Amino acid sequence: MTSRLESAAATRRALLDSAAELLDGGGPGAVTLREVGARAGVSRSAPYRHFTDKESLLTAVAAEGWERVGDHMHALQTDSRLGPVGRLRGALIVFVTISRMQPHLYQLMFSAPAGDPAAVVEAAQRGCDEFLAIAAPVVGEQNAQRYGAVLLTGAHGAAGLGLSGLLRTDKWDTTAEELIDTLVAVVTGSRRRG
Repeated sequence: MTSRLESAAATRRALLDSAAELLDGGGPGAVTLREVGARAGVSRSAPYRHFTDKESLLTAVAAEGWERVGDHMHALQTDSRLGPVGRLRGALIVFVTISRMQPHLYQLMFSAPAGDPAAVVEAAQRGCDEFLAIAAPVVGEQNAQRYGAVLLTGAHGAAGLGLSGLLRTDKWDTTAEELIDTLVAVVTGSRRRG
């Protein structure tokens, strides 16, 4: 027998999954509480018991995106097959992968939430803390925030340029992964020289 709390949690999960599918398929404009509820197989009023409006639902989806980033970063920290530089590269590639696989989610994660930002801020902070724990062994604990910010900015830029198609022009003819490899090489090289 399912308890009321378990049922509510299952409904919320179904709503979030449906919203994420709609977002992936057509961007934020494709997400409506009515369509999310229909896809989740719940009553018309059920989504409103879990989310005050579309913006709060999209904010929850963005927070879950950041939670997955944090989970990926944590898994990389404990991956004994990779050295420190390999972990750092893998962490930066996470952002490129999300931007390619789920471009609308990626844009949502890096946009100011229209709903209450607390959940997104908390999840993003965890993801960033996990990233800094990966960066610190490579760039030094005292420089982790400064270099970490440069690395994340570079990965975000590479992901955005990759999405736009600009990297595949005759002018640049590169990939986001190649840019990340160059960025990591520059940072690790400057650390050795400094």
